[in-house]
Amino acid sequence: MGLRFRAGRQRHLPSRPPSAAASRSPGPCRLPRATCLRFLLGSPRKAPCPDAIRMLNTLQTNASYLEQVKRERGDPQAQLEAMQGFLERSGLKVEDLDRLNIIHVTGTKGKGSACAFTECILRSYGLKTGFYSSPHLVQVRERIRINGQPISKDLFNKYFWLVYNRLEETKDPVHASMPAYFRFLTIMAFHVFLQEKVDLAVVEVGIGGTYDCTNIIRAPVVCGVSSLGIDHTSILGDTMEKIAWQKGGIFKPGVPAFTVAQPERPLEVLRERAQERKCPLYLCPELDDFEEGCRALELGLAGAHQRSNAALALQLARMWLQRRARGEASASGACMRVPAMPCVPPGLRDTEWLGRTQVLSHGPVTWYLDGAHTTSSIQACVRWFRQAALNQDKPHDGSEVRVLLFNATGDRDTAALLKLLVPCHFDYAVFCPNFTEVSVANNADQQNFNVTLENALTRCLENQRTWTTLLEERVGQDPWLPSPLWVGGLLQPAPTRGSLLLVPPAPRPLNSPALVFPCLAQALQWVAQGRDPHLAAPTASGAHPHPAASSGAVLLREAAVVRVLVTGSLHLVGGALRLLDPALSQ
Repeated sequence: MGLRFRAGRQRHLPSRPPSAAASRSPGPCRLPRATCLRFLLGSPRKAPCPDAIRMLNTLQTNASYLEQVKRERGDPQAQLEAMQGFLERSGLKVEDLDRLNIIHVTGTKGKGSACAFTECILRSYGLKTGFYSSPHLVQVRERIRINGQPISKDLFNKYFWLVYNRLEETKDPVHASMPAYFRFLTIMAFHVFLQEKVDLAVVEVGIGGTYDCTNIIRAPVVCGVSSLGIDHTSILGDTMEKIAWQKGGIFKPGVPAFTVAQPERPLEVLRERAQERKCPLYLCPELDDFEEGCRALELGLAGAHQRSNAALALQLARMWLQRRARGEASASGACMRVPAMPCVPPGLRDTEWLGRTQVLSHGPVTWYLDGAHTTSSIQACVRWFRQAALNQDKPHDGSEVRVLLFNATGDRDTAALLKLLVPCHFDYAVFCPNFTEVSVANNADQQNFNVTLENALTRCLENQRTWTTLLEERVGQDPWLPSPLWVGGLLQPAPTRGSLLLVPPAPRPLNSPALVFPCLAQALQWVAQGRDPHLAAPTASGAHPHPAASSGAVLLREAAVVRVLVTGSLHLVGGALRLLDPALSQ
């Protein structure tokens, strides 16, 4: 069975029952920023009455949660005690969670994919699985899954109002607050899994480990740490060692934990954390070890980097099955290498995880979607995109256009991420906020009360300038980026670049003009030019002031193949999926 993955301001509201190219790249727009924003912004629409999801949104979105964590990180015990208080007010005790037979997973890169592999493996044994993950891509219900599927709208409403009303009813002068967005969903997930009687729950950590609200779990069956990297530095620290210390915070006494190959110093920190907590820590064997004398393993998720996630999932699933069948494994503070399993359980091939190394072929337009948002994950994304594009059929006339669609959020170094994408030789770079429409008032799943459209567009304009600067620096240094030509006022094909290109040699536009659109719908419509059946053709009202937009539209309409990489943010990928695959919104 496949795993189908579709990846505010706090205010008090009363509880309520459920309700139903130019020669040189033209560069960024030179108009004043306020003028650019006024042109790009649309008229707001009035929001409809709140429902369960809109009420959930009032409990803050992820950005506010991160700010709250930063304020409270000096006293992690107080945070966990606050979470325990919310849990008890909702009608559960911490010891109730022991019945969920939890697999608790953290990491910087690939923890969601590792969880998806693990859940699919164990589901293939006939077990009833629960899976809690974040963020969601299209609908918030994706965060809470049973047997690989998001819980139904009816179940979401049932458990949302059950938890929300209990928390409202237990307010008093001492406990007057409501849990923030992520904390609320975590508590709600525990209620769902317990009352729906799952055999096990795979729980993905939100941020870090030590301070994360999922760390209220006191007795998981097994823990996992995926690849470590630099992310959320304002919360977790600015070095790999500090981040490893945070991730090791989910280790529990006597509970086996697994990790994959890590740099030496972060791995040593994980060892030290395991010894402190009397936790047996195991280093997973490489996936290659499972293939000795056998055919190559087939994974449901593309990309070489997914092999590490699959290796972790195999060990988590194996240990869960062993401990549930034969009792607990012995505890030790040492880091031991586990011998490879003699046979590979089913599930790896059937795993799906939307928005991660995903390809959608829509006629002449092929969309490559990957939610990479750190330097190391962008590097992995570039390797995957190169290989995936090379494996596609090439147009006989060579008329291929490559487009980058990018956005990044939070405190990430956008310039560093964009620099890694330059060698892909995109013909156009498109920047837009994560909003599907200029107004998302009618789309509660995509609402974010912490980021205004104006602020998001300001960042897109900055990304546009950064991309143009990176290209200007690259011209003359890269033999595969020839000097631009300008003939008759139109973009002209560049000379053949040779066999080291991303794709075989073909006539190319000369540069990579950078365009900004106010929302994903307008950006995708411009890229597809009416050639994707899921997208409307761009309208005159959505015309872009950039001089390269009109000439680019001609190239996009006439190209035999258009390849589009969507990356930089899982929220961006989720918004794109909502438009490219409307069935995911049902």
